[in-house]
Amino acid sequence: MRGIVNEQLTPLMALRLGMAVATFFGDGCRILVGRDVRCGGDMIAKAVMAGVMAAGGKPYYAGYAPTPAIQYGVKTLGYDAGIIVTASHNPPPYNGIKVIGPLGVEIRRRDERAIEEIYFSERYRVASWKALAEDAGREDRVINNYVDAVVSMVDVDAIRRRGFRVVADCANSVGALTTPRILRRLGAKCLCVNCNLDPYFPARQPEPTPETLATTSCIVRSVGADLGVGHDGDADRAILVDEKGEVWWGDRTGSLLAAYVAGEYPGAPRRVYTAVSSSILVEEYLSKHGLTVEWTPVGAINISYKLVEEGGVAGFEENGGYIHPPHQLVRDGGMTLALFLEMMAREGAKASELFARLPRYYAVKTKIEMPRSKAVEAVRIVAEKYAGYRQVRIDGVKVFGEGWWFLVRPSGTEPVLRIMVEARSREEAVKLANSLIELVKAEVLGVKA
Repeated sequence: MRGIVNEQLTPLMALRLGMAVATFFGDGCRILVGRDVRCGGDMIAKAVMAGVMAAGGKPYYAGYAPTPAIQYGVKTLGYDAGIIVTASHNPPPYNGIKVIGPLGVEIRRRDERAIEEIYFSERYRVASWKALAEDAGREDRVINNYVDAVVSMVDVDAIRRRGFRVVADCANSVGALTTPRILRRLGAKCLCVNCNLDPYFPARQPEPTPETLATTSCIVRSVGADLGVGHDGDADRAILVDEKGEVWWGDRTGSLLAAYVAGEYPGAPRRVYTAVSSSILVEEYLSKHGLTVEWTPVGAINISYKLVEEGGVAGFEENGGYIHPPHQLVRDGGMTLALFLEMMAREGAKASELFARLPRYYAVKTKIEMPRSKAVEAVRIVAEKYAGYRQVRIDGVKVFGEGWWFLVRPSGTEPVLRIMVEARSREEAVKLANSLIELVKAEVLGVKA
């Protein structure tokens, strides 16, 4: 749940949601609460904890921590659930509330609906006054617990021998509490960029993209670093920058890591899950490594529960979210970075040499502001226009052509229609994107070119 702080997302809403969550998980439930750096985070977190206590739950406050650190803490430190106050990659005015189940994974959609039903019907459990003698607890183990876990998952000696220099752009948020520590534990020299905590995100927007990481890219080149990484506001994403300064989308990183991990864990089911927003190069590349690619709706939760239910080598999204199942079944920016350094170290390759293994496509990503109802209509119109092509219709419409593909889908977090296009030449990608924009504007918004 996300909204502008103190407009859509208010302390009263957070209080009631805390009561609903504790009612759902039951009397005496132990709930770990953490937050990113965003404005209103302390206000919202304390309102949530008050609601949890009012309904008979026991909140434990971890304070600032990346989302994957809180998730790992829920999974390993004996908690029944978690609540994270974060808006991830959204612009600075936003904050949000994310509910985590006992596996450390975001709760299932059916559980979300159950909590919403409690919230809207106000069927809260109300604890007796005698049960409210204790204060909220503190949880100070989360950061150390998480950093230790990430480091334990990789070959530290191999990484240390390479003496990597890494630029870490932590978006002025909580990734700064973990990623530099992970790098130093791995024997890498960390050059910190945007690692001071600042809720206004003064250096760049929280979402890591080639555009927002342009300055970071220049820094990687100018200091001669081996790698750069850009996180989002809660550090569950990692967008990588090679030593030449090229910024790579997460489906590229995910494809390389999935093939690498398949060799390291040969007993895992030979399946990889990725969102429909990922490139068709995923299929091209991973099929050569004997891996089957299964497409999912956009959203890490969909990939996580596929891995929970069916197992697999990995899961990832183009936005920089990568899931390493031996560690935890959620996307994790710190783990992604550490695993990529291990791959570079063991294969004796530069980052650019690894990415050069992939088929080359050129991407165009854009969006058109419109209500969700209009965005749904746009999907229908585009699907009809390209009816003769292979399509995946699980989240918007993804169309596969000869040497190109595109995805048109309503955003799950904003009132916009998202358009993603890739082709083997930049000119073809731009031409296709423009034709889709013209089609949607003419047929849905009534705007003629």
